[in-house]
Amino acid sequence: MASGLRIAGLASGIDTESIIKDLMNAQRIPLQKLQQERQILEWKQEDYREINTALRTFRDVAFNMKLQGTYMAKNTHSSNEDAVAAECSSSTPTGSYTVKVNNLATGVSKGSKAELADEKNEDGTTKTLAEQFGVSGDEDGKINFTLEGAKGQSDFSFDKDTDSIYDVVIAINDADLGIRASYDATLNRFFLNTESTGSAQKIVVTNDENNFLSYGESQSVGDSILKLDIQEGSADYKGVDASFDFGDVTGLTSSTNTVTVNGITLELKEGGGATGTITVSNDTEAVFDAVIDFIDKYNSLMETISNKLYEKSYKDYTPLTDEQREKLTDDQIDTWTDKARSGLLRYDSMLSELYNKFRTTMSSVVDDVSGGYMENGKLVKNDRLSKLGITTTKDYMSAKLEINDSVKEQLRKAIENDPQGIIDLFTKSSDAEDASDSELGIAQRLYNNVNYGINRLMEKAGSESDFALVDESVIGEEIGDIDDDIETMEDRLQQVEDRYWRQFTAMEQAIQQLNSQSAWLAQQFGMNG
Repeated sequence: MASGLRIAGLASGIDTESIIKDLMNAQRIPLQKLQQERQILEWKQEDYREINTALRTFRDVAFNMKLQGTYMAKNTHSSNEDAVAAECSSSTPTGSYTVKVNNLATGVSKGSKAELADEKNEDGTTKTLAEQFGVSGDEDGKINFTLEGAKGQSDFSFDKDTDSIYDVVIAINDADLGIRASYDATLNRFFLNTESTGSAQKIVVTNDENNFLSYGESQSVGDSILKLDIQEGSADYKGVDASFDFGDVTGLTSSTNTVTVNGITLELKEGGGATGTITVSNDTEAVFDAVIDFIDKYNSLMETISNKLYEKSYKDYTPLTDEQREKLTDDQIDTWTDKARSGLLRYDSMLSELYNKFRTTMSSVVDDVSGGYMENGKLVKNDRLSKLGITTTKDYMSAKLEINDSVKEQLRKAIENDPQGIIDLFTKSSDAEDASDSELGIAQRLYNNVNYGINRLMEKAGSESDFALVDESVIGEEIGDIDDDIETMEDRLQQVEDRYWRQFTAMEQAIQQLNSQSAWLAQQFGMNG
């Protein structure tokens, strides 16, 4: 901060402020260079982090490609979808299986056999049980019964003069017996259904003195107040297990119509002996699509890196100073800035290392892969991508991999005819700590390469997601050092400016004193004359 009295040309008539401003502009040139150097480091840091983001995204792709499950996708087909449908996992063995559905699993469903009285009064209010059904209840006006389901049993008691049919529904559902109650106000019918299927499911009514849900031994079907076909105390209302045959294994049962056998999840749809043949085969297209996507994502990554490695550099364009910005339009500033930050990573040694490492991995041989195919009486193994026709472009600097239609067909055939060889080519691993790269599959090796690159870039430029108060990356520390230098230089420049002002102020004061003396002398000579 400036200090002391400042007199700007009052006595001398000199434009002191402009002179000091020009002097300080010259003094600030080293400071501007530091600020420009700092800006360049920030731009470099942003470029490194952009590439690191691309590496992180690709790492997820490489991770999936090094998992054997990616290459073991299966297809399932049912010859009779109306009878049985099927799904399988990657571990399901391939083959064909005949499924015969003897009967489906069922639960228990009971509904009012006839329409019940309306549950609403003319004014829209809900009727009580007594109003809707004319039921009298026991001597206390209560309607009592015990209901049992797969999860247990519960005693119920309702007041005929205060409770409604909806209170009955809520109470049964809240009891969690494995039975769901509902009332259809449109049809005026009451329903009881088991929540699941199978022989363990049941609906049993006891202690129903008012025959609210059930009818007694001397009564007929539908004589219950709710017109349900349930005989009191009977345990005959049970669900049924599904019964089916799987190949030559007969009489298999399930409490549900969805069952998993030999890794195949079957959905039984039609009983009565309906039959379907389930075929499980390798899903060549899923593996093919995964490989193609992997190559596409790899090419995209390499393009991102090469764009920075070979980006044109404009040495004459440096970061703009504040004074320069004031003289340019927004469009001119953007154009200048684009050129100033272009090519900052051109031929960068770290990016070149990663670029070459990735390219070498994608063209290398994987030792001891399984499988293979016979060609001219000789066993040939798919131990490198070039065996599949996948090679780098003629423009070697791009490092991209080419896949045309003929290569795609070659890849598809390799996946069909040599599935284990393809798996090894990408996923082969080793437990040995000193395992060489050639012992690892391409995806395994590339995943390691990408992790190495991410760590190198983190050390160099840090990460935007870091929550540390201090950026300890190489560039972060360089920026910190420059910030310290800038702060020191700004303090020194303030001191220099203050000194200039003191000197010019002293000059103005001296001139003012001389002017005063000259005026006094002139006055004295005039008086004596």
